[in-house]
Amino acid sequence: MKLLHLSDLHIGKRVNEFSMLEDQEYILTKIINIVDEEAPDAVLICGDVYDKSVPSAEAVALFDEFLVRLSKRNLKTFVISGNHDSPERIAFGARLMDASGVYMSPVYSKDIEPVKLEDKHGDVNIYMLPFIKPAHVRAHFPESTIESYTDAVQTAIDHLGVNKAERNILLTHQFVTGSERSESEDISVGGSDNISAFVFDVFDYVALGHIHKPQSIGRETLRYSGTPLKYSFSEAGHKKSVTVIDMEEKGSVSIHTADLIPKRDMREIKGTYMELTAKSFYSALNIEDYYHITLTDEEDVLDAMNKLRVIYKNIMKLDYDNKRTRKGAVINGISDLESKSPLELVSEFYELQNNQPVSEEQKTFLSDLIEKIWEEDK
Repeated sequence: MKLLHLSDLHIGKRVNEFSMLEDQEYILTKIINIVDEEAPDAVLICGDVYDKSVPSAEAVALFDEFLVRLSKRNLKTFVISGNHDSPERIAFGARLMDASGVYMSPVYSKDIEPVKLEDKHGDVNIYMLPFIKPAHVRAHFPESTIESYTDAVQTAIDHLGVNKAERNILLTHQFVTGSERSESEDISVGGSDNISAFVFDVFDYVALGHIHKPQSIGRETLRYSGTPLKYSFSEAGHKKSVTVIDMEEKGSVSIHTADLIPKRDMREIKGTYMELTAKSFYSALNIEDYYHITLTDEEDVLDAMNKLRVIYKNIMKLDYDNKRTRKGAVINGISDLESKSPLELVSEFYELQNNQPVSEEQKTFLSDLIEKIWEEDK
């Protein structure tokens, strides 16, 4: 049996005020192309379908179109809700969609029935466990001691009645201890949402969502597929993909990935304004990509963002790396205030703030400005 594992589509997301809908539409078509090439028996979508619990009409329409395209390809599609989703909205119409081979996770309850698929090796049980918090599980098992996320997921799994003799797959959306996070994820204070990997030992493959970097945790078959697109510059070096699972008889699971190439990548470039605007530099780049640009000029470039956008029209972030920004000076106050001239005071303040002395040109300007101000005050 072959399965495709996706997660964290975050449809409708905005990154640095840029709408990602066009990029998401493009990458979902690329995923459909991979489906056609790989011909899986099922597609697993492991939470954070949308970026908001109340998604926009455009986001809903885009996901609806994606599900319709999948349903036409003679396969099963499984979708669970993540921490960004409304479980009630994801569950809407689930019983009607079952007939089309699209299974939407219901709102969590203790009675989770697996969907059974079958191949030449027998049954494969697919369990759908949406994002849960300890309070969600505690409401169904008041007699159990549930204090942590590990307790919650362990309790939920213990009550599934998993048949260990058969092949079992779990879709879930949680943070497993040891996984590598990115800036675009929601971070809980103190790692309070950590879940120990051992709670998933009963499953032959665990399709995880929530973490944006593709990775396996502890064993190859406990895996995050990652996001299909980069959603922060901390992911600029990531290689996005779809995880493909080939499952034979019990105990035989192999995994490979199919790369996802975006319409516009996320890139970070650094240099002086003159270096980055030289045609010899940018002619080798895809200037349609999303950019984080770091200027190394010692003096701020006037209206730099708009000037750079003439070439790099999709700049998302601009900052400086120079003497002023590289090391943080602590301004504790200036001594001997009464004995120093206004120019000396301004010069000392400038040096403390910018980690470099006032230039001769700046001193001339400051002297003229101070004289003008004093003349007007007389």
